[in-house]
Amino acid sequence: MQTDCACGSNKNFTDCCGCYIEGNTPAPSAEALMRSRYVAYTLGREDYLLATWHPSTRPATLDMVDKIETKWLGLEVKRHEYTLQEPDRAVVEFVARYKVGGRAHRLHEVSRFVCEGEQWFYVDGDIR
Repeated sequence: MQTDCACGSNKNFTDCCGCYIEGNTPAPSAEALMRSRYVAYTLGREDYLLATWHPSTRPATLDMVDKIETKWLGLEVKRHEYTLQEPDRAVVEFVARYKVGGRAHRLHEVSRFVCEGEQWFYVDGDIR
């Protein structure tokens, strides 16, 4: 059974973020990595989230098993920019909608990414 990818691309999961989360294919851009990380949150894939988090800022664990049930509702990518002076760095601004305990929330973040050895990593972000 084919299912649409939760990242909002209107592509099949297997042909979109699934090839990054389930396979050994690195995301080709910071935006693709950010989208796949959103999908990993919807699937509870702490392993993928930690593996794609830059070691300089990565927490030891996300404790996703102990978290309150979150229902992810959608993702909107607002912008994706590479730094002109440093093409191995990028910024992705997004809004993720979700519900916790029946209450709707929005996460608006400007995230920073770095590419090392042809693999993109999430570094950190500023909540708006």
